[in-house]
Amino acid sequence: GLTIWWEVVFPATLPFFVVAEVLMGLGLAHFFGVLLEPVMRPLFNVPGAGSFVLAMGFSSGYPMAAKLTTLLRAKGLITKGEGERLVAFTTTSDPLFIFGAVAVGFFQRPLLGIFLAGIHYVTAVIVGLLMRFHDRRGEVTPVKEEEDFLLLRAFRAMNQARREDGRTLGRLLSESVSRSIQTLLLIGGLIMIFSVFMKLLELLHVSLLLKWAFQGLLFFFHIPQPLSVSLVNGLFEVTLGVKSAASEGTGIPLIHQVAMASAILAWGGLSVHAQIASILSQTDLSYKPLLIARLLHVGLATSGTYLLWNRTTSLSNAPTIPAFSRTFSLEDYWWQSVLYFTRFFYLLFALMICLGILLTLHQRLFKKG
Repeated sequence: GLTIWWEVVFPATLPFFVVAEVLMGLGLAHFFGVLLEPVMRPLFNVPGAGSFVLAMGFSSGYPMAAKLTTLLRAKGLITKGEGERLVAFTTTSDPLFIFGAVAVGFFQRPLLGIFLAGIHYVTAVIVGLLMRFHDRRGEVTPVKEEEDFLLLRAFRAMNQARREDGRTLGRLLSESVSRSIQTLLLIGGLIMIFSVFMKLLELLHVSLLLKWAFQGLLFFFHIPQPLSVSLVNGLFEVTLGVKSAASEGTGIPLIHQVAMASAILAWGGLSVHAQIASILSQTDLSYKPLLIARLLHVGLATSGTYLLWNRTTSLSNAPTIPAFSRTFSLEDYWWQSVLYFTRFFYLLFALMICLGILLTLHQRLFKKG
């Protein structure tokens, strides 16, 4: 657990936590809050500031969404119900892990990453559309109706937020680093505790009982029972679970392995759940909606895998790479994460901004008409 945290989690996550804190202090969340209000409010029933969490969460993976949601809640940019809806569907895996570790590293099938990522993020958005009905009668963040140009209002909101924050860039950076390291120390402690806990369950043969329970579940759905090992591992830790699903390949159709991997990615593992619950405990946000959303995501991702497998290109015949080729390195994970995050972040935000501007223009034309 300590090795995983120090060599993978800490270097891969610290830059994103620091950057997110700095961007929040610079008022970027307020900027996108105004700019993307026409997108986030009708689709997910959350204010426009949630778009910042959506892009960062999808780009850098769990538990980034929980961290940013608590920051928005602390600043009063979202209500309790909106925060619970937001973190419920923005808690996802990051694209580098899906493409690099899962598709290339575990399955040795690079093209599989496109399928897994598509299923993972599309079903996450569907979860967001469903979770918009959570706490519908709760408090709602007020929307300011102004006639100024949308982009001008967004810059004005960012400038006002920066003035209200008042911290110098040096102080903002130092406090961001300090808070990020504190959060990562908490995450590291939870990872180590769960590593010991999983070993203890194995020694007490509790994991064997869980394996039998999952075998019954898989038998009911006509899924090969050897994959129960991956579900037991994935129940607690996502990396071990997906790796087990990919390695249980003797005589098992690839579709079942991919479906189990998709389910485990959607679930995230109890280790991640504990990290998120500890972060949410700093505010009044409840963990229960997140748990419901994860179960919904598991069902949708698994069903989507089985429904779309035969309708996509023949992934079962996709080219593989040699098992011992060095295509994905944990040592290089942190800088690869930065590259993937930057591309994914800008692409997602560009699409959302274009959609927001189009919706705003449509609303203005509709009012004039």
